[in-house]
Amino acid sequence: MVGYAFMGAAHSQAWRTVNRVFDLPARARMALICGRDTTKVADAADRLGWDAYTTDWRDLINRDDIDVIDVCTPGDSHAEIALAALAAGKHVLCEKPLANTVAEARAMTAAAEVARAAGVRSMCGFNYRRVPAVTMMRQLVADGRLGVIRHVRATYLQDWIVDPQFPLVWRLQKDRAGSGALGDIGAHIIDLTQFVTGQRISGVSAVTETFVKERPLPAESSGLAATVDGHKAPTGPVTVDDAAVFVARLDGGALATYEASRFATGRKNALRVEINGSLGSVIFDLERLNELEFYDATRPSVEQGFSRILVTEGEHPYMSAWWPPGHIIGYEHSFTHEMRDFIEAVATGVDPTPSFADALQVQLVLDAVTRSAELGSSWAEVEPALITAAV
Repeated sequence: MVGYAFMGAAHSQAWRTVNRVFDLPARARMALICGRDTTKVADAADRLGWDAYTTDWRDLINRDDIDVIDVCTPGDSHAEIALAALAAGKHVLCEKPLANTVAEARAMTAAAEVARAAGVRSMCGFNYRRVPAVTMMRQLVADGRLGVIRHVRATYLQDWIVDPQFPLVWRLQKDRAGSGALGDIGAHIIDLTQFVTGQRISGVSAVTETFVKERPLPAESSGLAATVDGHKAPTGPVTVDDAAVFVARLDGGALATYEASRFATGRKNALRVEINGSLGSVIFDLERLNELEFYDATRPSVEQGFSRILVTEGEHPYMSAWWPPGHIIGYEHSFTHEMRDFIEAVATGVDPTPSFADALQVQLVLDAVTRSAELGSSWAEVEPALITAAV
């Protein structure tokens, strides 16, 4: 694995757990973790359960006993690492968004297709697909329980950069992150809604905003301080969006609205999706991760109303491996389910999803949103992908 911070810790927890919970045709050995800082990566290796550590990601690719490269770095290094790993015959799991640009995402998708012909698998880590309630939401749509999909509304709201003295971390720099709230959290709801509905976004009209345009540079000592020796720290420009709002049309005819913001005061990690169809509606709220709200318009009018479905039964997606009904699971389990599906796909020679081609399509939506916002919210069609892959 390359990277050991937030996503590195989440992925490590999943790699440690997956074979202890699921009966799979292969076992994962956490062989080698990579990070730039020797002291920090050594500590991470010990704390997160890795056999060894290195400061050069090329060491991972050159090791004959390593089969999988897990990319958990900022977006500016995704393409370089993934392309080298695929060329070396390594299976690749890459965090979202796939890349910082459409050109990089296209190159990664093309490389993945070449590698696929040689039996090398790749997947992008949109972990919310693996929340059991989200997977069940998709099943309800696929089974026709909602009828014809008419409306999709999705929001993902956070507030961790509301303070203008919060430092200029890498997620606020376009050359490192690619985009701001749009790519960081907007990518999640784009993928999630396309996954659930089976429809793809075909065009958008968008507006983005950067509310705080200058921020203190991080102090080398802590990475968070806004002052240095009692004096105000020098500042640098914020080069990404703080919030993105857009309307969209899906290729199956549905209309959709999306909002991604890291300036929603009081919202810590609030992801919510509602789907309205001709026969019913369904709602998922990440803060109630084990539940769905379902409205069945085919029931007698005197019985209609939103009902709560507690998604903890053994028959529900992924849940047979966990606890008795009613015993809830959490955020970290979505990553364990991700590793479960990835290991099973690699071990059985099946292409895992979402593929790099699926992730490219999300990247094309991000690009359309950016183009629309730059042109005063003009309608922007989503460019076609070079390679077609099923959502």
